[in-house]
Amino acid sequence: MIEDSSSLSGYTIFQEEATDSTPDLSAKPPGHPLDPLSVDEIRVAAKLIRTHAKFTTLKFNCLTLREPEKSCYAAFRTGKAPRPPRRAFAIVLKKGTSECAEVIANLTALEVESWKAVAEVAPTLTLEDLDVTERIARQDPRIVQLCREVGITDMSKVYFDAWAIGFDHRWGFERRLQQGLPYYRNSQLDNQYAHPLDFSVVVDTETEEILAIDVRHVNGERTEVPLGEHNYLPEFAKDTYDGSKLKPIDIIQPQGVSFRMQGNELSWAGYKMHVGFNYREGIVISDVRMHDQYEQRDRALFNRISVVEMVVPYGNPDPPHHKKHAFDVGEYGSGLMTNSLKLGCDCKGTIHYLDAIMTTARGEPAMIKNAICIHEEDNGLLYKHTDFRDGKVISARDRKLIISQIITAANYEYAFYHIFTLDGTYKLEMKLTGMLNTYCMHPTETAAPYGTEVAPRLNAHNHQHIFSLRVDPEIDGPSNSVLQSDALPSEAPIGSPENLYGNGFYCKNTVLRTAKEGAAVYCHETSRAWSIINPNRINPSAKKPVGYKIINNNCPTLLAKPGSMIFKRAAFARKSLWVVPYRDHDIFPAGDYVCQSQGEENHPHNTTIVDWVARDEPIENRDIVCYIQFGLTHFPRTEDFPIMPAEPVSVTLRASNFFQKNPAMWVPPSSVSVDRSSQDAFCPVEGKPCGKL
Repeated sequence: MIEDSSSLSGYTIFQEEATDSTPDLSAKPPGHPLDPLSVDEIRVAAKLIRTHAKFTTLKFNCLTLREPEKSCYAAFRTGKAPRPPRRAFAIVLKKGTSECAEVIANLTALEVESWKAVAEVAPTLTLEDLDVTERIARQDPRIVQLCREVGITDMSKVYFDAWAIGFDHRWGFERRLQQGLPYYRNSQLDNQYAHPLDFSVVVDTETEEILAIDVRHVNGERTEVPLGEHNYLPEFAKDTYDGSKLKPIDIIQPQGVSFRMQGNELSWAGYKMHVGFNYREGIVISDVRMHDQYEQRDRALFNRISVVEMVVPYGNPDPPHHKKHAFDVGEYGSGLMTNSLKLGCDCKGTIHYLDAIMTTARGEPAMIKNAICIHEEDNGLLYKHTDFRDGKVISARDRKLIISQIITAANYEYAFYHIFTLDGTYKLEMKLTGMLNTYCMHPTETAAPYGTEVAPRLNAHNHQHIFSLRVDPEIDGPSNSVLQSDALPSEAPIGSPENLYGNGFYCKNTVLRTAKEGAAVYCHETSRAWSIINPNRINPSAKKPVGYKIINNNCPTLLAKPGSMIFKRAAFARKSLWVVPYRDHDIFPAGDYVCQSQGEENHPHNTTIVDWVARDEPIENRDIVCYIQFGLTHFPRTEDFPIMPAEPVSVTLRASNFFQKNPAMWVPPSSVSVDRSSQDAFCPVEGKPCGKL
C-alpha cells in the first residue's frame, strides 16, 4: 500500500496497489465489538460494496462501524451470547448525481446484507466535497469579474469557505448543494476574515457547477473590501510577544500515568469504559462503569455518550446571512473535521493518543494521526476540612481524566473535553475558539442591532451555539426514569405550624412519564435540574432511588421565531431536555440527513426527535435515552478579534444518592502523601506533607 499524506490535508490515505491482496480478517484476533473499523476492515467492506453496487460509478460518503444492537452487545458482555458479527455501514452516491443509498456489509460473513435507496435527502458534506467550491469558483469568469469590480485582479488571493447551504428553495434535492463565502488575502498567511467580500456562491457538489452568485447590494452599490490587516500568526505578531511575563509550567508524572489502555478499552481510578470514534460524532464513550468500594462491585453508569448535534444559527436576517445556520455534526461530521493533535500544544503533560480511521470518496482508509488525546490533570481540591478547635486539617487533591478532540469547522474551532473525576462525576466541556465569521460593511451601514463592528468596516454577527449531548444511561441497570426537580418555597404561610418563621423550602420532584413530558425546558427561577434514576434500586440511607443528576445551567433558548426555517430544522434546540425510549440506531436528533433538510415531520428516511417524541411512548422505568441541550448566545466583542480567546461551556452529570458515601474516600489525603514538586514561590524548599511544619 502507498501512504499518501499530501492529497487531503491532515490525513494519511492508504492507497491500494495492484499487487495488494484482499486482507484476511479471520486471521487476526478479534477486537472489542465497539472498536472503530480498522484499515483492513475498511478495505474489505469497500470491496464488498463495490462488487455489490447498483451504481456503475460509486462514491463513498461514509464507511463506518455499524454498532451491534444493544441487546446483542449486552448479552455478549455478560457471557450469555457469542460475539456479535462485525458490520460496516456506508452511505454511497452515484457519482455525479444526488442519487443515494444506505448499505450494510457483514464483515464476518463477507456479504452485503442490505442496499436501501433513500430519496429526498442529502448526506454529509465531506472535506473532499468542500474542496470543490474554492477550486471551481476561482475559475468562474462571473466571479472573476465581480472581484475586478472591487479591485481584486489576482484570483489566487481569493479564498472561499464552503458551508452547507441550509435550504434553498431554488433547488430541491435534485442537486447536492453547498455555498461559498469569499474572502481576500493580501498575502498567503494573511487573515482572510479581515477581508470579507460582498457576495456568496451556490455550488452543485456533484456536477461541480456554480449555480448562482448572490451579490448583496446596499443602496444599489457594491461594498468595498476592507483592506486593513488584523493578523495573529507568529509571522506577523512575533514582535508583540513578551515571554518574560510567564515562566514555564511543566506537568510531570514521574511514575507514569494512572490510566491503562487495552486497545480502545480504558481503565482509570475505578472507572472502566470504551473509547470509540466515528466520522460523524467523533468521540463516543461507551460501557462506562465504576467500582463501588462500599458494595465491592462494578456498577453501570452509562451505556453510550456522544455529542450528536450542534447548531450555530446566525441572527442577521438580511440575505445571504439567513442561510448561515451550521449543523457542524450533521452537515460536516465532527470526526471528519478532527485535528491531528500536537504534543505539548493541544494537550499538555503525559499523553496517550489514539488515531482515527476515516474513508475517502474512493473507499480508501484515511488516518487522522493523534485524533484523540487522553491524559490526566490535577483538578484542585477533592475535599477539605479544618477543625477550628485544634487546627487539624484534612484535604485531598482531585484529579481528572480527559478524553478530547479538537475540530475545525471553517472559521470556528471546537474543543471537546470528556472529563471524569474521582467522585464519579462526568462533565462535557466545550471550548470555543478560532475566528469570528465576518462580513464587510457599506459606509452607510451600522453593525447594530444584529452584530458588532469588531474592526473598521467588519461586522461580526450575533449567533448561538447549541450542542446536543446524547446520554444513553444505564444507572445501575437498564431500566431508568427521569426525575425533574424544582426548588420551591414552602406553601405554608409564615406563622403557621408548618412554616413558623417562613424560611422553609423544599425540592418538588416530578417523574417524567411519557416522551411528551420528557420534552422539558430549564427554569432559572426554580433552579430546575433533572436526575436520571433507577427506581428499582433504593439508597439505604436516603431512601431515594439511586441516580445521576444533570447539572445544566447553560441552556439558551433557540431565538429563531417559530415557523422559521431554522426553527424547523433545529427542532432539537427548542428544549433543554428530551427523553425518549431507546431504539437501536435512533441517534441523531436533527435527522440522519441534515444537509438541505427542511425539518419536515414523518420523513420516510429522516426522522427527528420531534417524530420520536410524537409517539408519546412511556419513559418511566424503561430503557431510555436523554438528549441534553446546552450552549451559549454569542454577541461578538472586539476582544474576540482577530482570534477568539477560548470560551468554555459545559454540562455535568453527577452522582446523586448513587453511592452510600463520598465515593472518593479511597483517595489518600495530602497529609499522608508527599508532594515533591510543589514549593514556595519565592523561598523554594522541598515539598512536605500537608498540615505539617
